[in-house]
Amino acid sequence: MDYDTWEPVYAALLEAFGYGRDGDERARNRLAELVGTAETYDPTELDGDGATIAIAGAGPSLEAEADRAAAADLVFAASTAADRLEAVGVAVDCQVTDLDKTPETTRALSESGTPVAVHAHGDNVPAVERHVPSLELSAVVPTTQAEPAPPVVNFGGFTDGDRAAFLADHLGAADLIFVGWDFDDPAVDPEKREKLRWAERLLHWLERRRGERFAVLDGRRDDIEPIEG
Repeated sequence: MDYDTWEPVYAALLEAFGYGRDGDERARNRLAELVGTAETYDPTELDGDGATIAIAGAGPSLEAEADRAAAADLVFAASTAADRLEAVGVAVDCQVTDLDKTPETTRALSESGTPVAVHAHGDNVPAVERHVPSLELSAVVPTTQAEPAPPVVNFGGFTDGDRAAFLADHLGAADLIFVGWDFDDPAVDPEKREKLRWAERLLHWLERRRGERFAVLDGRRDDIEPIEG
């Protein structure tokens, strides 16, 4: 994802949620400081080019759909989806997280050499400061939703789940399959519901950019406000 293409969408997200760009930039800079000059993980080592990549969300349907993740070439898990897939015997190849839940899983994955895409944004600087120093940095892909500033990168996306999809697209995935995605989960609070609405819009944008149709959006497209570009 080219930042010039992403930036108008990012600006719309900031406006929709009332977030400040400066907070994201401070978080990005703090993550860069914590990573320092360490050699971080090059995600191209995941060999995603031409692969079928399962994008695992942490919705209620995840365990029932775990066999579909297991059949994929690679599994990218959003946050706690990594724990839940591991619990049913499905290994993940990358975790995408902003460290808001189970940071011990992120630490264990990094120590095992499994890459973790660690995201910094305006609301999670304390978590970044608390947990990043405990990670094996050679397994960390540091990410931002603001303008990238190496070593911190931006592949596009907003929530852990859709960031995983944008990462898979960046790596050249031939097919994206979605498991554990429940846009209408009644258990989520209003802010999370709005984030899911944006995740839906972002996936719709991504599928159009790829010339593809994601099955997870079937029956929903007519009600999705499209993102232009």
